[in-house]
Amino acid sequence: MTNLKERLLYTANNPTDDRGRMRAVANNLILHLHPTKVPAPALKWSYTWGLGGMSATLALVLLITGVLLMFRYDASVERAYTSIQNLETQVAFGALIRGLHHWSANLLIVTTFLHLIRVFLTGGFKQGRTTNWLIGVILLLLVVAFNFTGYLLPWDQLAFWAITVGTSLLSYVPVVGAAISNFLLAGPEVGQGALRNFYAIHVAVLPAIMIILLSYHFWKVRKDGGISQPISKERTRVERLTTIPHLVQKEFAAAVVVITAVTIFAMLVPAPLEALANPSHPPNPAKAAWYFMGLQELLLHMHPLAAMLLPGIVLAAIAAIPYWDKREEDIGVYFRSKVGTGTAVIGAILGIALPPVLVIVDEYWLDLPALMPNISTLISNGLIPLALSLGGLAAIYFLFRVIARANRSEATVGLFVFLMVSLVTLTVIGIFFRGANMALVW
Repeated sequence: MTNLKERLLYTANNPTDDRGRMRAVANNLILHLHPTKVPAPALKWSYTWGLGGMSATLALVLLITGVLLMFRYDASVERAYTSIQNLETQVAFGALIRGLHHWSANLLIVTTFLHLIRVFLTGGFKQGRTTNWLIGVILLLLVVAFNFTGYLLPWDQLAFWAITVGTSLLSYVPVVGAAISNFLLAGPEVGQGALRNFYAIHVAVLPAIMIILLSYHFWKVRKDGGISQPISKERTRVERLTTIPHLVQKEFAAAVVVITAVTIFAMLVPAPLEALANPSHPPNPAKAAWYFMGLQELLLHMHPLAAMLLPGIVLAAIAAIPYWDKREEDIGVYFRSKVGTGTAVIGAILGIALPPVLVIVDEYWLDLPALMPNISTLISNGLIPLALSLGGLAAIYFLFRVIARANRSEATVGLFVFLMVSLVTLTVIGIFFRGANMALVW
């Protein structure tokens, strides 16, 4: 007891020592997540763009605001909508907290998507980083799942019909799609069971998985010696700077900028809340959430099975990139080389120009089922377009290899950029150029 009193008196009379201990704990936590020293080039803003730190910051904002929203939200069909209304009108800063949560979730999809692209373009999956690349792909899908499950919770018209369309896409997944859709909805349609399931998955299941994977992701980056960097030339010494304060200062600055920007945006643009969900009056057009609009656009042109297989094949190929692109000499170099930069530029141009042309041709002129009336639509409007799409991707890759004289790594860069830009183009078409009955509009 005497020793305890002495320690308490010492702490009270020496506040600076207490602050020193707190600082030491914070420093230890930081160094558990980061290497002690990092290469000076890795701190350049133009190399990482701070996308990983921004994503982690947004995840933290979502965790805090999500817990606060749970105090007022009621996951029942009868009270979910009114609980959101009460939150926004009767709770101090309730609308701001919901706005922060909503816009941070949307921005997190963008930052994780761009982070994955940045890691690919700099070869960040090479030199033993394959596992972390796969974890990164899973984390991106997890972020989409977070947004998808949270979309239904306000129980307004926008949420109800976006989830109705989104879950209908799942039913097209071969073998397991219908079972997954029925499990999520707890039945054949969106109702109380679906709301309860989505809420439980959103606030319990996905956060647990996210914390585990994100912790492993950070630890693996540290284990691999930090983010990828170019291989230093012989007799060239790369300057290494201490994580504290050099890296921490930049991460803190990026976090402050992101939080400030999202807060100001949430003040100016409230989170959307439409009329109470009405299963009897679907909007026209009934669209999925914006991050599924590229997939919904594909469904307008291909048989559902083919429309689901195509992105599935592409996603599997992206996950397998480390096993295809094994050239390690160009790690840490944007686009691998000048030739790779050229293929990326061509891929981006094709990704912007080609999808709109194909959409217009299919919308107004090409009708494969009519041209092949005696063949099943699964073949005429499914397997044939799928084969043509995959053949087109292979043709683009080999054109890079032959015409641009690109090696495997450089040609893969061009094809990857084409796929990513095409996805964005299809998403833009679905959001802004589809009107009533999902017809093309200007």
